[in-house]
Amino acid sequence: MDVGREWLAGLAPAGPCGLELSSCSPATLADAVAKVGLDPVCWAIEQGRAAASRIVAEVPPLDGGGAAIEVLRRGSEAATLHSLLRLAEPSAQFPAVTDESLDGIRDFVHRSIPLDRVLRAIRVGHADLAGAFLRACERLVEPARLTHEMAAVIDELFGFVDAFTDAMTRKYLTERDRWVTSQAAARVETVHALLADAVVDVGAASRTLGYDLERTHVGVIVWADTPAEDARLQSAATSLLTGWGARVMLVVPVGSGRVWAWGTVPSRRPEPASIPELGAGVCAAVGTPASGLPGFRRTHQEALRVEQLRVEQSGVEQLRVEQLRGRSVRKPPRVTLYRDVVLTVLLAGDLVAAREFVDSELGELGGRGEAVQALRTTLLHYLEAERSLVRVAEQLHVARGTVAYRVKRAQEILGHDIGTRRFPLYAALLLAEELGDTVLEPARPRT
Repeated sequence: MDVGREWLAGLAPAGPCGLELSSCSPATLADAVAKVGLDPVCWAIEQGRAAASRIVAEVPPLDGGGAAIEVLRRGSEAATLHSLLRLAEPSAQFPAVTDESLDGIRDFVHRSIPLDRVLRAIRVGHADLAGAFLRACERLVEPARLTHEMAAVIDELFGFVDAFTDAMTRKYLTERDRWVTSQAAARVETVHALLADAVVDVGAASRTLGYDLERTHVGVIVWADTPAEDARLQSAATSLLTGWGARVMLVVPVGSGRVWAWGTVPSRRPEPASIPELGAGVCAAVGTPASGLPGFRRTHQEALRVEQLRVEQSGVEQLRVEQLRGRSVRKPPRVTLYRDVVLTVLLAGDLVAAREFVDSELGELGGRGEAVQALRTTLLHYLEAERSLVRVAEQLHVARGTVAYRVKRAQEILGHDIGTRRFPLYAALLLAEELGDTVLEPARPRT
């Protein structure tokens, strides 16, 4: 670290943030830690994640969820680390821009995010990063050097953003030119036109896709929580469709870590012969079989509803069903069939209303915590098992007496017989089980 920049060693994350949260490569992290130390690198990780969140809030089209967010974080974090290293050693020879900071361009182009939105994201990220460094200056630099160091920060960051914007623009235009002339782009464009209910020549679209749109289809969406190779996700989609008896398939990558797929299946509405195991970090949603072009759209929309719900929470926030279900005690499956969660999807179409419904139906039984969760889970299984203590005990691997106690205790908390408003009670318990804290009220203060 050069003389005069020792204040950078005082950078540290404001909250819990370690190297394990980084989106950058281990080699990048190791090099940065060797140059500036662990705490400043963890500070950069924290700032990179914060900048990515700010970008998503300010430029919503960049929020592709899952792996797309991870790619955005990687670019934001890499830019922060690069700026930190250039500030720490201004006499060293660093490249103007790193490859990792440009990783998201392919995803932006393939998701048809306009260049002006990408440049807007750069400006938002620059403002966020500059603010973080200047606040650190005020806190860590001695008064006599404060003006000099602030000027150095501003000069460095403006120089970086100029170089970054230029590199991003050139690489974006190159990737866009390559993409729009590819067969893959024609297939993606055709699929989007079909799903948008645009007037299309079905025969011509079938020929472009190499896929018969007049058949019975099963729609699948496969995604990864972190960036994954397209081939890995395409293989998972193919395995799923094969389990449904599909012999002809259409697989379309639609961004970093996300694949849409369809397969033609027998018209007798088949059951899957098998559901394959997916790799770590890979999830899938499967629609129900449906016929013709309307069925092509419908089965995809069902898979899409399982994968993602859009809700209003201080603006538009995208929440995946699998992510929501992950907040509950029940471990979500890697592969989710629409038919298995259709009731939850319909009930949770408005999360604000769902939260109010759960609160009104369950009262104190709708609180958070393991103890009350155990009561709810047992009562839900009890209703599903038509009040069979033996079946519930087998399902939950507890004693029959434990089941009886929990059901009795849950009923006491509810304040009424569980036969009263049986379906609303079941629906509220199901929402609480599947969506967890998303629809549960925080603990109420004692009065």
